[in-house]
Amino acid sequence: MVTEANVPNIVRLDVFRQGGHTYTEPMKSTLQNPHSGLQNTAVRRVVLVTGGTKGIGRGIALGFLSAGDIVVVCGRQAPETLPQVDNNTAEFIACDVKDLAAVQSLIATVTQQHGRLDVLINNAGGSPSADAATASPRFHESVIRLNLLAPFNLAQVANAQMQQQEQGGVIIFIGSISALRPSPGTAAYGAAKAAVLSLVGSLAVEWAPKVRVVAVSPGLVRTEQSALHYGDEAGIAAVAAGIPMGRMAEPDDIAQACLYASSNAASYLSGSNVLLHGGGEKPAFLGAVSNSAATNKSPSPAAVTPASGSNASGSPA
Repeated sequence: MVTEANVPNIVRLDVFRQGGHTYTEPMKSTLQNPHSGLQNTAVRRVVLVTGGTKGIGRGIALGFLSAGDIVVVCGRQAPETLPQVDNNTAEFIACDVKDLAAVQSLIATVTQQHGRLDVLINNAGGSPSADAATASPRFHESVIRLNLLAPFNLAQVANAQMQQQEQGGVIIFIGSISALRPSPGTAAYGAAKAAVLSLVGSLAVEWAPKVRVVAVSPGLVRTEQSALHYGDEAGIAAVAAGIPMGRMAEPDDIAQACLYASSNAASYLSGSNVLLHGGGEKPAFLGAVSNSAATNKSPSPAAVTPASGSNASGSPA
């Protein structure tokens, strides 16, 4: 599991390009104004990670902190400890992302305190398991509000700020493999995440070239809450065995994808879905075929002719 102690050092590029302009990478250096030819005060990128106090969000926050960025995380309640790498600690702002007024206040606070917003990671979301046939309409509406409408509202408010910035910005939606395959038990969640992928494509067209919009969609990820979904270590190992890479993703795997997607190296990446599933889940028919083949290869007892001096079991007569 990702911790503050084992986050790898991130190699950052020297150039930050967005909106058709090229800038000196703001990490531990100076921000180059391409029009004035003057170097402004050095400031790191300002990154907002919703739901960045635990799970995948915390891992993403740690990745950007390791890169030297200013990271703001939000949640409904302050965590016992904030994400921290060395002396770089995330800032916390309380916010219910389903509340539009709170979202507007969140973006305003970040920009007032830091002067701009360079990267938004729309990570907050999730859903408890529920039977689609019996769950209430109110439940389904709540799931869709959290996983589709809330990140949409956040992106809209962030985009309004980023469009005013000369360097523009990047908005990353954390999607899910549930958008691309059946999601029994979390049908509304899967539908919301599928809608997010459509939203990303549309916003990428509408908000270009200043703002890039990307989806990063994890498969199965091991977090501090994995036991709630997969049981003990044996259960987690069994799930991991069904993934071609032989393991579940770690939050830092998602962080690395977000670091790339928000970097100059990905300056042409927009409207795309970066799928992180370790090769996917092995199709069930492979196991069925394997078991069937093994059964067919096993000789029946009647077909075995005991060798001289042995009984049918192969033991000495």
